Amino acid sequence: MTLTLDHGPLSTSPPSEANYTIDGPPHRLLLTPFPRRVRAELAGSTVLDTIAGALLHESNMLAKLYVPVADVDMSLLEATDHTTHCPFKGDAAYWSLRVGDRVAENAVWGYPHPIAAAPWLGDRVSFYWDRLDHWYDEDEEVFGHLRDPFSRVDVRPSSRAVTVRIGGQVVAESTRAMVLSENSLPNRWYLPAADVRTEWFTESETVSHCPYKGWARYWSFTGGDAGEQAAVTEASWGYDEPFDDARRIAGYRSFLGDDVSVDVADPA
Repeated sequence: MTLTLDHGPLSTSPPSEANYTIDGPPHRLLLTPFPRRVRAELAGSTVLDTIAGALLHESNMLAKLYVPVADVDMSLLEATDHTTHCPFKGDAAYWSLRVGDRVAENAVWGYPHPIAAAPWLGDRVSFYWDRLDHWYDEDEEVFGHLRDPFSRVDVRPSSRAVTVRIGGQVVAESTRAMVLSENSLPNRWYLPAADVRTEWFTESETVSHCPYKGWARYWSFTGGDAGEQAAVTEASWGYDEPFDDARRIAGYRSFLGDDVSVDVADPA
């Protein structure tokens, strides 16, 4: 993520605070090996199984997995008439996946004859993640996308006073928050549930998944002492069982949304 998004070195707006320049086109491509085995399934059949996958980092885009054709069950692929053109990679061919009665239309693409600037794509294909049923990083099922080895999450305890307000009303205060730093995103402050007016929140049915943090659930603000503050949908979220890098925020709450302010005191 940090290589290609925001002001990463492969974005179209790289940082200016550097004593070097990158000699190359403004739209940049970088193919790097993915370090672990990756498998994907559709309708119970293994579509790909590779230890030679690679991530294509492309300016202003999330990295995408490209797999050697030799590591794909080509008997499940059916060529289609669909094509697209990328000025940085070339003309893409597409294939649908068929397993029994299941068909994933145009789920696979590749560049059989890439432009001269990207020759290493010629023997690889990529997949629309959500058109397959299951993805595995080694033996762990993963959701959303693979974790980019160049992206990370750090969590640190902080004694700085953190105050959360919704419409001016204090809904949480803590001097024992966790600050979570994630590449290309602003810091998020997570407060212990004991320091939150949890009685003013109602759990939502929404859940979301972050490949770096895990599954999150959400709470909506439904009113405080005055009873006049408008409700704010899904103003708070938290992770019950976060992944290893974020395990310190287990059971904590973070906040974001309309009329939500998170104020962090300067160090004493």
